[in-house]
Amino acid sequence: MNFKYIKNIVPAAAICLSLGLGSCVGDLDVTPIDPSTNMEADYDALFNKCYANMALAGNGGANGDCDIDGLDGGTTGFVRQLFNANELTTDESICCWGDEGIPAFNYNQWGASHPMLKGFYYRLYFGITMCNFYLTEAADYDATMTAEIRFLRAMYYYHLMDCFGNIPFLTEVSSDPAPQVSRNEVYNFIETELLEIESQLVTPMTGTYGRADQAAAWILLSRLYLNAEVYTGTAQWAKAAEYAKKVMNSAYKLHTTPKNGWSAYQMLFMGDNGENGAQCEAILPLLQDGLTTTSWGTSLFLMASTFKADMTLVGTATNGTTELWAGNRARPEFVAKFFPNGDAPAVTTAEMVAAAGDDRALLWGKDRTLSVDDVADFASGYSVTKFTNFYTSGTAKHSQFPDTDYFLMRAAEAYLTFAEADTRANGGSITTEAKVAIDAIRTRANTSIKNTYSLNDILDEWSREFYYEGRRRIDLIRFGQFGGNGEYKWQWKGGVKEGTVFNSNLNIFAIPDTDLNANSNLVQNPGY
Repeated sequence: MNFKYIKNIVPAAAICLSLGLGSCVGDLDVTPIDPSTNMEADYDALFNKCYANMALAGNGGANGDCDIDGLDGGTTGFVRQLFNANELTTDESICCWGDEGIPAFNYNQWGASHPMLKGFYYRLYFGITMCNFYLTEAADYDATMTAEIRFLRAMYYYHLMDCFGNIPFLTEVSSDPAPQVSRNEVYNFIETELLEIESQLVTPMTGTYGRADQAAAWILLSRLYLNAEVYTGTAQWAKAAEYAKKVMNSAYKLHTTPKNGWSAYQMLFMGDNGENGAQCEAILPLLQDGLTTTSWGTSLFLMASTFKADMTLVGTATNGTTELWAGNRARPEFVAKFFPNGDAPAVTTAEMVAAAGDDRALLWGKDRTLSVDDVADFASGYSVTKFTNFYTSGTAKHSQFPDTDYFLMRAAEAYLTFAEADTRANGGSITTEAKVAIDAIRTRANTSIKNTYSLNDILDEWSREFYYEGRRRIDLIRFGQFGGNGEYKWQWKGGVKEGTVFNSNLNIFAIPDTDLNANSNLVQNPGY
């Protein structure tokens, strides 16, 4: 295995290019460049910038200028808004902050002016602009690097298609307003791109840690196919299972070896997760080193927003950072995934894990109420202790910004994708091979193995394994339990404590009103 690092990303200077999306990256009122001036692009730096867009707000780190004009780095942080859009809107999380946009997420009441969705939208398009620029200027520079940039562009478009439906689309840098294309067309583009570049990417785990390889393309393809019925109206279960199996048969494996009292599952979300053994599962990690690749909207957000000073994991230490923002915590319906009888104890994380009989129950119930009776009170609802800055030694290297890489894609996804897709292809009845995949996930968590699993069991397993990792919304949509569904309710769903149905049009977010005003080609998604 070759675990070379690109830990210290040095992004290129921000390149303010228009995707034809109005205020995406700022004004273009600049003095014309003298054509006689000799200018050379730094292709390696531009390449790094395409990756860094997911991990950093801008070129100056956490406190530097944001790449997105008019919005701060936290509001546009890729991971932060991936979380907000896909976790706060579901049964897994709720936030006590009153920041503009947070209540709308909590209560499923967003619209076209939502500031955080706007930040997410423009962050994704900024990434596409960087990728398009690289492919225009440096497509012949290095074949593998070109394939990686095409992968990144496909991934950015995937998130836009998933969240915003019919979207502006360009594959080159242009000052012209982008045309709007259908969700189905974007789906076809992503599929075609990934299939074309598959052979041009390096084989799994032979390249640089932090860069995409074939397994990243396979994961994205399997994710695309798993949700194909949502995106196109036509299911692709066999293809989803096929590409998930490619990952399962690759060099990437579930991390199963605990260390120094930390469970194998905990080690995936710790400060030394790029070197403690958990990297065997990290198909696409976003790199954070606590010193140069610092951000308010990546790993720090996930641990700071979930911790308060009264929570201690190592001696008197909290999460391994000085940042304790006390915002996001669990809704009771998520806690019920580990305690289906409603008997979750009000105890520390170590005691909670023991009571649940599942290493993934990284919850804090001491001095908390299970029910979220007061949304504005952090102690109303159990806390989540999944992400920390501790090394497996029990100490943290940097005190403020974490060293914890964010595993945007990890091998466990392939196991559950295969299990679900194979079961659906078999008419909803679990196959032997699908059961083996689920059993592997549960064995790693040191929890019990069941005789069989239903599709709803698999949905619950998705939640237990991937909570707070920015995917719950699409899983609920795929199972018909999000917008338009009044049977499955969670506290404060639709803005009512007992939970109520909200309209199915909210399964897709609104195109930001700023872009509608700037681009006459765009038509708003239905229902907004």
